[in-house]
Amino acid sequence: MNKLLNLMSAAIIVSALTACASSSPAASSQNPAAQPESGGSLITVGFAQVGAESGWRTANTDSFKSYFTEANGFNLIFSDAQQDQNKQIAAVRDFITQGVDYIDIAPVTTTGWETVLQEAKDAGIPVIISDRKADVAEDLYVTYIGGNFEQEGKDAISWLEGYLAENNRSDEALNFVHLQGTIGADAQIGRTKALDDAVAGAHAGKWTIVAQQTGEFTEAKGQEVMEAILKNNTDVHVVYSENDDMTYGAITALKNAGINHKDVIIISFDGNKKAIQMIIDGDIDCVAECNPLLGPQVGDIIKKLENGETLPKITYSVESVYDIKNAEAHLPDAFGS
Repeated sequence: MNKLLNLMSAAIIVSALTACASSSPAASSQNPAAQPESGGSLITVGFAQVGAESGWRTANTDSFKSYFTEANGFNLIFSDAQQDQNKQIAAVRDFITQGVDYIDIAPVTTTGWETVLQEAKDAGIPVIISDRKADVAEDLYVTYIGGNFEQEGKDAISWLEGYLAENNRSDEALNFVHLQGTIGADAQIGRTKALDDAVAGAHAGKWTIVAQQTGEFTEAKGQEVMEAILKNNTDVHVVYSENDDMTYGAITALKNAGINHKDVIIISFDGNKKAIQMIIDGDIDCVAECNPLLGPQVGDIIKKLENGETLPKITYSVESVYDIKNAEAHLPDAFGS
């Protein structure tokens, strides 16, 4: 009997110890409070950014850094190419070497990506292209998310046509100064095409581009280029500037040249809060929106890929056009400061 009692006591002790072990913190691997959404291991994303040339770009970078956090189940490796494609390609190769789970690229220019994207494909790393497209075979990337830049340009032209009609100016001959973005960038190509097509097509003989030059998407370069243009062309009716930062520089140049910028129709792109306020103040007439807050949208794409979903090759952001009629209502939601 004593022997049986001893065996029963030992069994009870072992059972109690097993129960304690199973309830210890070290064994609570399924506790959602202690684990990221990915189920225990972080998803590493390498993001090869263009640079920091504008308020739009700063907002774009911030949206990635604020979303791709450990709390959301991610580890972000960020690289700023400083507008240099060679640095951007080197960053992608570094991501491949590190064995990241996903790569996101905002390409400096559309061309020159075939070799490094093939390297990523060979390494089994899915590539997402955001903000600007790359001119490569579709099997080298999963999907593109960002703006439809030619449509943005068309929307700006449509706004101008409506504005001229409302003010009985449709038959006027207009001189345009066209400040282009970084030559070869997808945004520059699309926005430029929209204006070139309008000038050569529906408005041939009435609309004339008296100057067309890159301001490289920066305020300083936009001012520098505009000042040079105004030395030879002061009869300017429309400034078509491919981002807000160049627009700020162009307005400064107009003021410095003694030209009342409010007598010039000023069309801009992006939609920084500052630019929207300048519409309200009468300094800018129209801004075609380009949404920079792509971080969460890329995160959603990665989650779908993790779930085995098939994605379309192109997803365009929903974008608007702002002028004096709707700028004030949009101001609280505009990005930047």
